[in-house]
Amino acid sequence: MNTLQGSHTLYQNLQQLDLLTHRPKWWWPNAGTFEVVIGAVLTQNTTWKNVEKSLENLQGYTTLKSFLQLDETELKEHIRPSGFYNQKAPRLHIIAKNIKSEFGTFKSFQKEVTRSWLLAQKGIGEETADSILNYACFRDEMVVDTYTKRLLKTYGIELKTYSAYKAYLQEGLQRHYPKEELALHYARFHGMIVEYNKRNLAKQD
Repeated sequence: MNTLQGSHTLYQNLQQLDLLTHRPKWWWPNAGTFEVVIGAVLTQNTTWKNVEKSLENLQGYTTLKSFLQLDETELKEHIRPSGFYNQKAPRLHIIAKNIKSEFGTFKSFQKEVTRSWLLAQKGIGEETADSILNYACFRDEMVVDTYTKRLLKTYGIELKTYSAYKAYLQEGLQRHYPKEELALHYARFHGMIVEYNKRNLAKQD
């Protein structure tokens, strides 16, 4: 790709590679649903292929209402392919119960949840919180993951904190797109970074 002059240059370079032609508009499967919350927690310390196996096991239980009908033992069995199921199952249960208790419905959660509320939930860090905000709630929050840092490192860009990476990526797009379009651009930007890494950088290992 071309020499990097800013995050918007990277965004444009990635767009030219048609990385998302096989993916949904928002990149994350079933964006805008409670399933994203489940997937965002399950994908911690594992591959998305393993998460997909768990989500297949959870068919019929991926809405907030249906998910709350599962007891913890059943949930552990369903999400076993994702690993760390003894840790992830109770965390998911608590998050679902807290969403129900605090917001009543998933639609209300989408509209009212804050980043600080998510970060206060056990097992949710910055990457997971931003994944939920962007892909489940359609908020203008950019997700930063190891793929992001790995790609930027190839351009000699190494920052010290999650927030520094996020600010760098967001700033470039904020100067080129209206605020109401940023959420989708952030979603696709992160998606393109992941797909690029899978296609290219992984082959270099």
